[in-house]
Amino acid sequence: MRQLTQGLFILTFFVNSAIQSQEIAILKYGGGGDWYSNPTAIPNLIAFCNQNIDTRIASKPVTVETGSEAIYQYPFLHMTGHGNVFFSDQEAENLRTYLLAGGFLHVDDNYGMEPYLRRELKKVFPNKELEELGSDHPIFSQTFKFPNGLPKIHEHDGKRPQAFGIFEEGRLLLLFTYESDLGDGWEDPSVHNDPEEIRIKALQMGANIIQYAFSS
Repeated sequence: MRQLTQGLFILTFFVNSAIQSQEIAILKYGGGGDWYSNPTAIPNLIAFCNQNIDTRIASKPVTVETGSEAIYQYPFLHMTGHGNVFFSDQEAENLRTYLLAGGFLHVDDNYGMEPYLRRELKKVFPNKELEELGSDHPIFSQTFKFPNGLPKIHEHDGKRPQAFGIFEEGRLLLLFTYESDLGDGWEDPSVHNDPEEIRIKALQMGANIIQYAFSS
């Protein structure tokens, strides 16, 4: 019965992807990490995308839990935070099924979640590793061009920004942005007082990610 129910939700996912306008959901995960951080980031990114890359995304993203069948209604999930991440076995299976069915997950490290995320992704894909994307990957050459790869938005440990991915038969199904902190750049200007050119870079890179995910 569970497999039948899951199959129906996967079918719903494909139907929604084909006929529904593009949608974004924020992933709520366990472990005590602040999945709710950067509350103005996604609404601002949505507004930027709708104005600049001809998307028609609902202005207010919903929140979905990792183990919920509701994730199949959304072709794009966004995940962020600073600390611990935990997936139960059921949540890991649900997320794996979603991604292999055609979903896309963008994980943006808001500083500090990287070791926990890597640990939990081994539950989702035990036989896969995060692979670094080169600057020639198509995600950096959508509407906005980033010939040097992922931009640096906020400084933390003096490390270079890196984009990592998990692939299935050549398809990028999970993107992990590290040491860039795109979400901080998407927030309202008054939150971090970033220069406008930095915010624009962050929003442009975010738009590229969404454009790539919706078209791949």
